[in-house]
Amino acid sequence: MKLKICGMLISENIIKASKLNPDYLGFIFWKKSPRYFNKKIPLINKKIYLTGIFVNESLNEIKKQINNHKLSVIQLHGTESPSFCEKIKNLGVKCIKAFSINKDFNFNKLKIYENVCDYFLFDTKGKLPGGNNIKFDWKLLKSYTFSKPFILSGGIGLEDVSEIQKIIKTGLPIHAIDVNSKFEISPGNKNIELLKEFKLKLF
Repeated sequence: MKLKICGMLISENIIKASKLNPDYLGFIFWKKSPRYFNKKIPLINKKIYLTGIFVNESLNEIKKQINNHKLSVIQLHGTESPSFCEKIKNLGVKCIKAFSINKDFNFNKLKIYENVCDYFLFDTKGKLPGGNNIKFDWKLLKSYTFSKPFILSGGIGLEDVSEIQKIIKTGLPIHAIDVNSKFEISPGNKNIELLKEFKLKLF
């Protein structure tokens, strides 16, 4: 299982977080986000997947940011269609399609995305496409019957370690844990010590 730290913003903080050797670092290219990234990503370990998060963005803009920042993963957090996901994959990057989960979510809607993205990401349905600092009811994951690996996201904090360990034991295909707001001093500024503790306890 892999670790994804999302919503990076400050150069010094990015460098410190990279030294924890997460598998993914996420940068949000959605202008309405308090973690909107419009800077230059500092030089860090090349083994870390630089991930760009977009919400209903144009293909040309995504291409531009892939080139600008050498992104290797694109996370689509809006209402992007399966054909759009396929276009992203054809750019030579990995594609993550995010879905906002609530008690009424129908996992069957994922079927049409199964062959056009590398991973699903499950976040909590809220006011914003992501970063709402709340968890959805993880019992809903019992309805997930696909083999496609997924990333678990949404208000995950240090206090959730034992619950995540229980989910892992169920055999669900969890690819990564995505953390963001519960590990912040302020939007985009991550608490490195807290992240270190989380990684030690879970990974």
